[in-house]
Amino acid sequence: MLIWQFGIVNGLHQTVEGWIGRGAGSGADWISVLADVLILLGVVLASIGIYFIAWRLVVRLLRALVKRSDNTWDDELVKSRVFQWIAQLVPGMLIWSGGQAALRNPAASEVVRILAEIYIIVVAFLALSSVLNVCERIYRRFPVSREVPIKGFLQVIKILIFVAAAIFVVASVIGKSPVLIFSGLGALTAVLMLIFKDAILGLVAGVQLSANRMVARGDWIEMPKFGADGDVIDVALTTVKVQNFDKTITTIPTHALISDSFRNWRGMSKSGVRRIKRNLLLDMTSVGLLDEKSIERFRKIRLLRDYLDRKVKELDEWNGQFPDGESVEPVNARALTNLGTFRAYIAEYLKSHPKVSKDQTLLVRQLQPTEKGLPIEVYIFTNDNRWIEYEGIQSDIFDHLLAVLPEFGLNVFQSPTGTDLKNLCELERH
Repeated sequence: MLIWQFGIVNGLHQTVEGWIGRGAGSGADWISVLADVLILLGVVLASIGIYFIAWRLVVRLLRALVKRSDNTWDDELVKSRVFQWIAQLVPGMLIWSGGQAALRNPAASEVVRILAEIYIIVVAFLALSSVLNVCERIYRRFPVSREVPIKGFLQVIKILIFVAAAIFVVASVIGKSPVLIFSGLGALTAVLMLIFKDAILGLVAGVQLSANRMVARGDWIEMPKFGADGDVIDVALTTVKVQNFDKTITTIPTHALISDSFRNWRGMSKSGVRRIKRNLLLDMTSVGLLDEKSIERFRKIRLLRDYLDRKVKELDEWNGQFPDGESVEPVNARALTNLGTFRAYIAEYLKSHPKVSKDQTLLVRQLQPTEKGLPIEVYIFTNDNRWIEYEGIQSDIFDHLLAVLPEFGLNVFQSPTGTDLKNLCELERH
């Protein structure tokens, strides 16, 4: 600004006016106006030329430095537009200083000042936003970013920068100090809270989510209320995006993760195991006692030998305390059942299964009988929690159990179909 004011632009005005005024006569009003316009145009063209020269030099210098650097995060600086926005500040500042001096009309000079200041403010806002974007991308390269996302906080900073930029623009247009506008925001607090309600709720929720590490990028979450069942791909200020397993995207308000309940499978993913909890519904009429012949047949099953030897010895000792006549009665004596033996087989089979975790709970139990049969629940953990592999392990286990069930004289409960009812009716007729 000082260079233009101390004679250089004034000398240009005289030179340009003298060049234009040849043959047009001195003192013509349009000569002065045209001289101002030509000088302003020259300032604009010079600013644009300086921008392109500076930008090419900056890009070449940055690329050379990045190639020599062993770091990977500085690649984000080259890919971003940070330095391009910074370079665009140079022509804005030149036009702001030279443009005002080029126009001797106070009103026109004021218009140029306002437009140049607005341009500088907008470019500065875009440059700061790009810096924040670069910070986020660099941060995402670190493992901690998966548990403590900062995108929401950066978006809050962007909103504050945007509000500040808008205030500076208004202050430039009305020719007042920005301090006066900032001091008057107190009266607009209620309006601002209403406008930025979602952002404020999202900020509070984001702080709680990050502080408690409730959800992070890459987590598998379930939230039936919003139809979400998949991996978190983005945690922003006001929304959390979930890519469902059918490749659809569900958007959940950030504050809903605080006010509503959801299931996070992160613990299962980190543990390396996954639970199987499934029932086999058995027909209770097929449950019965084992005779000596059945026990000897079951001794051929390798997994049941130790169990049968131990149980037979235990039962013989128990039944030996009664007189011979009483121990013959099934009601008085203890005896093996096909159901108990089947439960023992399931337990031994699961203990020997290579895909069942030996360090976690392994349980085979009866549940409350219902009108749909007697549930036998298998409660175990697989040592492979990958989805496809987990489903394969679970299916293989129950395929085997269903296939060997008839060997123990047990039947699976199944609601009768139309064909079954027809066969029953025919049996009753005969």
